[in-house]
Amino acid sequence: MALQPGKGKVDGKHYLPSTPETVMWGQVPTAETRPVLSVESGATVTVDTVSQEGILDDQGRDPDAFFARFGVSTSEVLDDARMIAASGIPHRFGVDGPHVVTGPVYVRGADPGDLLRVDVVSLHPRARYGVVSIRHGAGLLAGEFPENAPPGPAATARNWTAFRTASSFCAVERRRGRLFATLGGAEGRKVRFPLSPFMGIMSVAINGAGPLRSTSVGTYGGALDCGELGAGARLFLPVEVPGALFAVGDPHYSLGAGKATAVALEGPLRATFRLTVLKAAAAEAVLGALREPFVETDTHWITLGAHADLAHAVRRATRSALLFLSTRLGMDRADALAYLSAAADLGISRAAGEFQTVYCRMRRADFGEPAVAKPRLVRPAFARALPAADRAEEASGRSSESAGTGDATEPRDGSEPAQAVVPDEPSGVSGAGSQPGDRVDGGTGDDPPG
Repeated sequence: MALQPGKGKVDGKHYLPSTPETVMWGQVPTAETRPVLSVESGATVTVDTVSQEGILDDQGRDPDAFFARFGVSTSEVLDDARMIAASGIPHRFGVDGPHVVTGPVYVRGADPGDLLRVDVVSLHPRARYGVVSIRHGAGLLAGEFPENAPPGPAATARNWTAFRTASSFCAVERRRGRLFATLGGAEGRKVRFPLSPFMGIMSVAINGAGPLRSTSVGTYGGALDCGELGAGARLFLPVEVPGALFAVGDPHYSLGAGKATAVALEGPLRATFRLTVLKAAAAEAVLGALREPFVETDTHWITLGAHADLAHAVRRATRSALLFLSTRLGMDRADALAYLSAAADLGISRAAGEFQTVYCRMRRADFGEPAVAKPRLVRPAFARALPAADRAEEASGRSSESAGTGDATEPRDGSEPAQAVVPDEPSGVSGAGSQPGDRVDGGTGDDPPG
């Protein structure tokens, strides 16, 4: 079943649900945004994030009705998505950013000039399906796709089919310990591809007045769309306002480099982060003089660049890498540039939209830092969400497939798999952050934060 708010295992000490009181729709935080949670440095926070797909105006702003078209039962629709869609949170489709952003979280002890280290502790899919949408006027092939008539003049949330958005439904399952999505079927060929969940938006507050669209990106983070930010990665963000005001949104199940349709495979995640404040000496030890968003994994260092022009974004990521190599590792700048040209990877995270984003990836092993070996985590079975007709088709061939592969996550009797994302866990929130003193006065449903 869906990982509903307040149900199943919570990995963090504090728990932050997505409600009309704790989210911003289409914005990232600024200095004026009121925090919804306050935590100490080093604390872990679990956030139930919500995908915008299924609740936007061009999808009827009714997730029950939207997902029913793909055979999803109401029990598989998230309660918080349903609540946000029906709320009075102001949101202008096509004008405001599309994303539901949860937070911000006030980190005690964070001051301007510090770094906020964000460890991605865990990422658990909350639904057994995701969506990739192609919208008119968006993506690399805008004007060519969707291959239908342009939106009608009477397109509204009540008349949402007039937007003529094309949405592709993907069922999600776990096989041999890995998550996969299945796309297509019926009239076209099915394709299965692995998932790599991450948060598209990870941001601290900018030191300025709002509002700031959720599609924006800068030194504060924002819509980084960096696929390297999966579980185990670490993101460093320069703090601009007291408390940092950390917020997350735009959960992704998978993203291809370049983001051809301007969206990823969108799906909600239960994400846990460790938020740690690094003062001046510790910040310099990690980044040298660099004060831009920076990603560290067990195997790579990654700098990021964003700009309305792709060439400028590439230069920004390259300059950040040069500054890191010269001031953090003490390399001669000419040698550093030679290394980037010979051995680093420059790639495109997002090639369409108002901001183009680029990464520069450097292998840590090249600098005498071998990869850190980690034990493989055993994950529970993750059942597939399919319309009835497709379930019958899958069931007919499942027994023989399972017998040949020895895959214990697949049922052997043609029945529906266990309907739980995290089985063998009691209902309720473990380690929830509802203790006194955890929350800071926030908005109400009529006066949303930010």
